Order: sequence, then structure tokens, then C-alpha cells
Amino acid sequence: MTGHSPLVSVIVPNYNYATSLELCLRAMQAQTYRPIELLVVDDGSTDDSVAVARRLGVRVVSTERNMGVAGARNLGVAHARGEILVFVDSDVAAYPESVEVAVGMLAADPRLGAVCSIHDPEPLIRDSLVEEYRALQYYYWTASSEGPISFLFPALVAMPRRVYDEIGPFNTQLRETEEVDYGHRLTQRYDMVLTSAVRSRHDHDDKLFKLLRKLYRRGRARVPLYAQRRRFARGFETSNRAGGSLAALAAVAAVPVAALLGPAGAALPVLALAVSIVADLGMYRFVLRRRGPLFLLYYGAVHFLVNLAIAGGVAAGVARWLCSARFRRLYEPDLRVLPSAAGEAVS
Repeated sequence: MTGHSPLVSVIVPNYNYATSLELCLRAMQAQTYRPIELLVVDDGSTDDSVAVARRLGVRVVSTERNMGVAGARNLGVAHARGEILVFVDSDVAAYPESVEVAVGMLAADPRLGAVCSIHDPEPLIRDSLVEEYRALQYYYWTASSEGPISFLFPALVAMPRRVYDEIGPFNTQLRETEEVDYGHRLTQRYDMVLTSAVRSRHDHDDKLFKLLRKLYRRGRARVPLYAQRRRFARGFETSNRAGGSLAALAAVAAVPVAALLGPAGAALPVLALAVSIVADLGMYRFVLRRRGPLFLLYYGAVHFLVNLAIAGGVAAGVARWLCSARFRRLYEPDLRVLPSAAGEAVS
């Protein structure tokens, strides 16, 4: 990149997030970096998201059908003019200096293909205890993974336009795991970092079932990629954390076995549960220091369910991978659908 200040295109994919969209857009309008163009890609919202964006004077590209976040990001790029692309989800509010810091990091290192933000441990909108759990859990897992990663965090990420053009669009076939695929492709050619220097707040899921369902689906959908690579992503989804999830599932599976074995088998589920706890012991210590023992009990119970959802999703994914050739080819390039300008409207 040259010594001038490159135009930054901020692309905000949105689907029915009117509640947080205003906070997201106002945060982008308050960025210390200039010049910025701000674009909302509304993906068929049925709420008043478009009205929110227009009231703030933000340009909107609307799709006639729901494309998913991958397609919305690709469509945003098709309308962007900037040398730097910043993708920010509509439930994320960036700190005022976030874009400036990210652009500076990209300018300092031509080998750096993407800079990803770490969200604060407090949610953007405090709606429930589940959301407080998720904010702390997500923060700890990301903060402890700070540095080089192979797992893209697209909720707030900056990358040069030339890198996007070289790597290609997000895979629109993938609705739950497009970021893992994109990070894998990007890090074949460039470095990628997760940094607390680029800060933001996220309006996390506030309903337990919604969170568990999302994590189950993600665990299932990532099996073909991890089977193909034969290793976990660098940072965040580590073998240690995967082991904790599997141990939680083993603890549940061991209960009927223990009943058959009698008193001698009672130790099996207890041992599996202990392994699951030890796998995330650092996280539990962090939560204890921050919120105290009473919240930790609640946190531990929810995290056990989260581990079960993740492990259950992986187990379902393995079964599907064994039975479905199409599922095994989910991440192959010939399945990608390129972005189309058909059926869009610009305002």
C-alpha cells in the first residue's frame, strides 16, 4: 500500500438486526479514520432495518431474497470502492479507533491478509444471563488465541481489497461456517491475526436454545474441512477445547453404563466431567475472578450444555461425512457460487 490514506469500505451485512444496527452504524460513523464509505447490505430483512440505515444517511443495497451472510458480504464488495475492506456484522459496535488501528497494521506488513477484532467481555446490549455467559466465554476463547490464527473472525475484520480479489468470494454454500473456510483459504497465502488492539462490542445470542442450535450446526458443518486438513484451526477451536466438549458428551454417555456397572462404574461419568472441566480450567478461573462463585456455578452449567451441543454437532457431522459424498465435498472449490448482482436494489 502507498503512503496516502486509502479509502476504507465498511460493509455491514444485515438481516433483521434493527435493534443493534443503529449502534453499529453510529460507531462506524464515529471512527477516527478517514476516508470511509459505509454500506449496509440488507439481506431481505422484515423489520425496519432499512429505515434505520436510511435515517442515518447510510447507503443501502437490498436483496430480494435472503442470500446468507456470505452472499451479503460478496455483494457488498461488488459495490465497494475502497482499497481496504472492513466487514462488520450489524450486531457489533467498534471502538472509535478500530479502523485506524487495523489499517495501520495492514500498511505495516504486506504479508498480513486480515486483521480480526476481539470483542469485549461485556455484551453490546445486556439482555440475559445467557448473553453474559456467551460474552465472557467468547472473549476468553478469543483473547487466549490472540496472535496468528487460521480461523477468520468476520464479525469485525479488515483486509486489503487485493487480498479479497486474490482469495475470492465467501462460499455462499456455507451458512454456518463460511468463516472457517475463508480463513483456511486466506492463510494458504497470507498471515492473519486476532488482536485486542482492534476492539468492539458484540450483541451476542441471548436465548439458550438459539445459541445451542447455532453451535451444534457449526460443529456439524466443520467436520468435512477438519477431516480434509487433518488438524484443527490455529487459535480458538483447539484440540484441547474439542477434548473438553467430547469429555462432556462422554460424561452423559457414561451415566447408563455406570448404572449397569453399579457402584464400581460411578466414577466413569465423574471422571469424564472432571476432564471436561480441566480442559477449560483457565476460563473458569477467569470467570470466577470477574463475576464470583455464584455466577460461576451458572456459567459452568451453561458451558456444559454448550460442550454437549458442540460435541453432538461434531458426532452428527462425522456420521454424515461417512454417509454422504456431497457432504465430504462441501468445501471443494467447484461447489462455490460466485456473487451475482441479480435481484438487488440500491438506495
